[in-house]
Amino acid sequence: MSVDLSVEFCGVKLENPFILAPSPSTDQLERLIQAFDAGWAGAVLKTVAVDSSIVSRVFPLVMSIDQSGAFIGLQNIDLVSEHSVEEVEQTVRTLKKRYPNKIVIPSIMANTKDDWQSLAKRFVNAGADIIECSIWFPHGAEWGLCATAQEPVGTEQIARWVKEVAGNVPVVIKLSAQDSDIIATAVAVERSGADGVCAINTIKSITGVNLDTLIPYPNVAGLSTYGGLSGPALKPIALRCTAEIAQKVDLDIASSGGITTWQDAAEFLLLGASSLQICTAVLRYGYGIIAELRLGLGNWMEEKGFQSLAEVIGRSLPYLVEHSQLPRGIQFVSQIRAEVCDGCGTCVTACLTGGNDAIIWRDGLPQVIMNKCIGCGICRSMCSVKAINLVRPSLK
Repeated sequence: MSVDLSVEFCGVKLENPFILAPSPSTDQLERLIQAFDAGWAGAVLKTVAVDSSIVSRVFPLVMSIDQSGAFIGLQNIDLVSEHSVEEVEQTVRTLKKRYPNKIVIPSIMANTKDDWQSLAKRFVNAGADIIECSIWFPHGAEWGLCATAQEPVGTEQIARWVKEVAGNVPVVIKLSAQDSDIIATAVAVERSGADGVCAINTIKSITGVNLDTLIPYPNVAGLSTYGGLSGPALKPIALRCTAEIAQKVDLDIASSGGITTWQDAAEFLLLGASSLQICTAVLRYGYGIIAELRLGLGNWMEEKGFQSLAEVIGRSLPYLVEHSQLPRGIQFVSQIRAEVCDGCGTCVTACLTGGNDAIIWRDGLPQVIMNKCIGCGICRSMCSVKAINLVRPSLK
């Protein structure tokens, strides 16, 4: 493979863009060693607070979210690392000594200026390559681990505090899609002098409700609570946040949320990410997925003629415009490929209920009435076997 997968993130050189996101996968030294040996470029350690002794986890921590039998995400009610700051400091030192070219990123959370700065100083002294600040956390404020500082002013203040003591070590602020204005917050981070953002954190969610017991999931001794949604269900939201931030601010972006395959990775890079944090896919498939991610991304770049990731990052942003700038007056019609169609009839229902009633049954298969089709694309979106294309109507 002749392409270069290395990339610079916040002034730090990564051997490839793939980093482990903060999670149980990054909370044990032995696991991090296994991951680094497998080929991950770095890891964000599980978030640590000043006083981890108040952390009191409950079980089960995680529930899967399925739709029609397909896995679409996880909801977790986990808390920060149970390791002390001293233990995490030692993990940083050990990893940097053993893997000087891997990127080690402590994730910190605090409630006061003194605590934010104390944590940052300690991890800078321990040899951290980057400091990530986890400002928004569903359960953090409840336990006194952090204050609610989601708005731009509070986020900017925290970013300035950490940047003041970080010296030459880059500072990254983790953002939430639940922020009332994530762009305003990203702009505030840029004003603070911080070096980058991570987009996005998990989204506060409810997995579902058990219809027999009437108790929402997860059931913890007869009670439940809100958790953080991760995995494929987050991808469209994370892509949107990545692109909007990339278009509006001059900050490096670490994207996180639903990255499972090398194709996902390529999409985030094309929309402005310069590094990629992955968690749920690692929990499902193991650290070994890094080989497929690197190989797939590299082969695609070679096929497209890209020599380096610098040529990929942000390449698709010019195609994203405001709705009012989209070209008008272009007509499409649906075309059903009979050799692929399985005759399920979903397209007929979709067109009847949301389209222009332009698909009928004929000889046991759906057929498009061309002069009624308006090209809305609902039928194509609903077709599970991908038997429908949108084409320009032929002029006679």
